[in-house]
Amino acid sequence: MRRWLILAGCLVSGVAGGAGDPAIRLSDEDAMRIGRRVWQNECAGTVDGLTSWNAGEEFASMGIGHFIWYPAGRSGPFEESFPALLAFMRERGVRLPAVFAGAPDVDCPWKNREVFLREFNGERMRAMRQFLAGTVAEQARFLLMRLESALPKMLEACGAGAGERVRRRFYRVANSPGGAYALVDYVNFKGEGTNPKERYDGQGWGLLQVLEHMSDDGDATKAFAASARAMLERRVRNSPPARNEARWLKGWLNRVAGYAAS
Repeated sequence: MRRWLILAGCLVSGVAGGAGDPAIRLSDEDAMRIGRRVWQNECAGTVDGLTSWNAGEEFASMGIGHFIWYPAGRSGPFEESFPALLAFMRERGVRLPAVFAGAPDVDCPWKNREVFLREFNGERMRAMRQFLAGTVAEQARFLLMRLESALPKMLEACGAGAGERVRRRFYRVANSPGGAYALVDYVNFKGEGTNPKERYDGQGWGLLQVLEHMSDDGDATKAFAASARAMLERRVRNSPPARNEARWLKGWLNRVAGYAAS
């Protein structure tokens, strides 16, 4: 039986949505295809890449979407998403392995990158990778749920006037060839853009900012990709020098350039 996941708008802060909005219809096969592309983007499609900790970052990156996971007592400017993934799977009857102690809000057990890398081939880390490799479908559905919940948050953050433009552009991209993938990937890649902590020099780089700045002319996915490029370049210009984010820019730009070719 072919099933469909339908993402539609809703009513937030006076910005109309719901029945009048076009729906994004994704089959299970489409959802898995998007999930595999995100896995390729984040982890080069490898099992080892499902547990990662990048140099210069304060958190582990887990699963096909490299969902952020902070150690106990640590936090940062970026929104933590891995505990939310575990809660999502637990609510849907997925049995979590003992390594998570049955708690969806468990903290990352490695206190820093050095310890993480030292234990990379340990039993606990291998068990995590095995679990994550076996739950790609659930992670893909979590990515789609995150996109669905992003639109109301964005509309609320920007208000009714700007919200109408954002809503229109969101659905323009979503209903263009490859557009659903572009939206899912970008919101996972760089967030919704609604968290005030996710700013450099007062300027964000999330999905909201991309939609706010994209052109209404021409091909929707090309306009989205061009705006994403501009927002990422702006982020690197504004970033603290100590983070050396310029080292990642080429890869980021290659990634969003792929949206126009989807």
